[in-house]
Amino acid sequence: MTKEEAAAALDGCEYGEEGSKDLFAQMKADGLVAVFGASDDLMEFRGAIDDEVGCYGGGTAYLTRAGLLNRICDNDDCPHERDREKVAPRIEAIWCDTEAYSWTYKTDIPHVAFDVVEGADRYCRGIVFALSDVPA
Repeated sequence: MTKEEAAAALDGCEYGEEGSKDLFAQMKADGLVAVFGASDDLMEFRGAIDDEVGCYGGGTAYLTRAGLLNRICDNDDCPHERDREKVAPRIEAIWCDTEAYSWTYKTDIPHVAFDVVEGADRYCRGIVFALSDVPA
């Protein structure tokens, strides 16, 4: 499966019913990750990454080719963590970026977008990317 095929399979999915177990299992096998919003405070990752990042009102997830960047220090003011985040590839969750969506995402990682809907309204402009496309 390609990221284009995965995004096409997710496009138009209903909020709260994004993708199936089979789709995310296939995406995991192919090294693909879907990113979409949940509520007003979560950035969901499904496929080759199965996790969530808190992002109330917006936020940033930092990545490696293996997945989300894991913290090595418990201190939120740790200068080593800040240095690692400065160079890590990132995905920014943007709350209410446009009137058309509640959530959109910004990243330099090559990706394909898809829409999550809530009834007749667009809820989120999600993305699909390949872990292999995350800069080392």
